[in-house]
Amino acid sequence: MSLIEVKGLKKSFGSLEVLKGINVTVEQGERIAIIGGSGCGKSVFLRSLTMLEKPDAGQILIDGKEITAKGADVDHIRRSLGMVFQKFHLFSEMDVMSNLCLAPMKLKGMSKDEAQEKANELLKLVGLASRAHSWPSVLSGGQQQRIAICRSLMMEPKILLFDEPTSALDPTMVGEVLAVIRMLAKRDMSMIIVTHEMHFAREVSNRVLFFADGGIYEDGSPAQIFDTPQREKTIAFIRKIKYFTFPITERGFDLMQLHGGVQEFGEKYGLSQPRIFRLDVCCEELVFEMLGNCYQEHEQPEMLLQVLYAEADQTVQIEPSCKGGQYDPFSQEDDSLGVTIMKKMSQKIEYSYQEQTNRIVVVL
Repeated sequence: MSLIEVKGLKKSFGSLEVLKGINVTVEQGERIAIIGGSGCGKSVFLRSLTMLEKPDAGQILIDGKEITAKGADVDHIRRSLGMVFQKFHLFSEMDVMSNLCLAPMKLKGMSKDEAQEKANELLKLVGLASRAHSWPSVLSGGQQQRIAICRSLMMEPKILLFDEPTSALDPTMVGEVLAVIRMLAKRDMSMIIVTHEMHFAREVSNRVLFFADGGIYEDGSPAQIFDTPQREKTIAFIRKIKYFTFPITERGFDLMQLHGGVQEFGEKYGLSQPRIFRLDVCCEELVFEMLGNCYQEHEQPEMLLQVLYAEADQTVQIEPSCKGGQYDPFSQEDDSLGVTIMKKMSQKIEYSYQEQTNRIVVVL
């Protein structure tokens, strides 16, 4: 039996049709990442599963029970689901232990001792055993979100739903929350995660749903969605590329300007300094390799150097295009020092010559 079955789910807000008839099945052990642009219905879909948003049409079955049926015991059915929100929603007037123990004691009939024992186990699991009697107001955002995850786990749900669990956090706290979710994934916890963290989505999930046009636009494994997306809007979203371009039209170009531009580009998108250094070295070596071999001394160069950073898989590419004579620096009998350096630093190198233009792709 599937954990979740969704059939023909529709939801509108006034004249805005957000979900236009979604059909999807979630099996035990699946870790599903839901990605897509802002306003595409990801969070509305997740909230509809718990009836926090009431669907306009369609059926939702949770562990074989229809939560959308007339007269359904919604509170009982959704106990199979654990929901982790963007903004924690801890009870500010209760300490951590009381936040964790309230629901299982009230709804599952756990004794106080049983609940506290379980709470202590979970707090230890997420590295917060010393915070059992702290108030939420003295905890960091990352700590509060880890407590919120523990609170969901206290009810022993069959599947956890995460609604952008890191979006309300300072960047310095994101890692600690993602680490907890990774740990749960390793324990084969079934999960649906709405996230904008593409690298994390790829790493933690075994299935990815891309939302667009009011529904599931493309559905596949992380490798399929991130490496070989099939549909136009998925391709456009996944390959969000950040560019740095540097035209070279004279031999005496400003090398320091190129170095400064590469450094600024790398820092802007969070590349490590060793990676920026490799990028900078390869850019310089490529430029001088092509300048020295594609043109006669009297000829002015016509070259465009592009550096591309893909947010989805965090790859960096250098793509110089250079008019002039055909020259493949990577297929010469004797490699120059610059080519040897680039080969050692690169994961992949491609060369082509079309319409009197040399084109090179170097993936770092």
